[in-house]
Amino acid sequence: MLLDEPSWWYGGPDARAARLLAPLGTLYGWVAKARFNGQAPYRSHLPVICAGNLTAGGSGKTPLAIYLCEQLKAAGQTPALLTRGYGGRVRGPHWVAGTDGARDVGDEPLLLARAAPTVVARDRRDGACAIEQAGSASVIVMDDGLQNPRLAKDLCLAVIDGERGLGNEHVIPAGPLRAPLPFQLELADAVVVTATPGGRADDRVVDDLRRRFHGPVLRSTTEPTGDVHWLEAKRIVAWAGIGGPARFFSMLRSLGAELVETVAFRDHQRLREADAARLLALARRNRAALVTTEKDMARIAGSAGTLAELAGASRAVPIRVTFAGPDAERLSALIASALQRRG
Repeated sequence: MLLDEPSWWYGGPDARAARLLAPLGTLYGWVAKARFNGQAPYRSHLPVICAGNLTAGGSGKTPLAIYLCEQLKAAGQTPALLTRGYGGRVRGPHWVAGTDGARDVGDEPLLLARAAPTVVARDRRDGACAIEQAGSASVIVMDDGLQNPRLAKDLCLAVIDGERGLGNEHVIPAGPLRAPLPFQLELADAVVVTATPGGRADDRVVDDLRRRFHGPVLRSTTEPTGDVHWLEAKRIVAWAGIGGPARFFSMLRSLGAELVETVAFRDHQRLREADAARLLALARRNRAALVTTEKDMARIAGSAGTLAELAGASRAVPIRVTFAGPDAERLSALIASALQRRG
């Protein structure tokens, strides 16, 4: 089983590999800070709201970006999404279209485009300018880019997996942090701690963040949407190529599915024909259904051969982000404040 990150990132601060790589992590962190502080960011005439990760790997930022678009639409705004398009070959700026595939724009933009018009741009400044020139949006929502210096933000939400937390708190490659934690927290206006229905945010993670961060620390849950009763007592071969696939598998178990096999690929990994054949064979051998994520289905959509067979045999479980009442209200207030400052 392929993982998208070393397991020892979350094995404690004294792991030998982390100690050996710590000098490289220090250098990586220094470069990230120097890159950010060495540029004057472009300030769009539109408000910019960013959902970004503190760590490498999955934390729920893309579902949060979609949630932000839903809330903005409900408030009468017209959001446009801006993303790098990781894993795609298009540099942009490029408006995601129905004819695009994951090889062109990456898998996440295909999901984002269902929520709002989406621009893929390696250079976030150029992407923001493209949205401005189109003239139809009233606010820009950035999927990722907390540490990106090219575009000024009016509201930055730092997302963290509430079950895994900050790991060993080293910077890549010694640990999962994208930059030194104090530096990243200075960039954030609020921290969103995510959990799945099958798990829960560790109170120690939340309490630790509240000690270190003086702004709001909000709790959210990533949960399935629509009818999921078909999963109850269903024999499942679950597969996923996302950051933190264990979160997805845990959610399926919480919904009553019997996971007879789980197969994890690296985040954004392009599946080969052999991978598809292996998954199909596992399902046949175990007399089980194939279940995956919307992101993975987007990645193989339009494929041919065995990958097309896998797409036809697999069923995706859509997910969404929810906030409890008080935290939903606090987030709405943060959004409204960001919009008013630029109004």
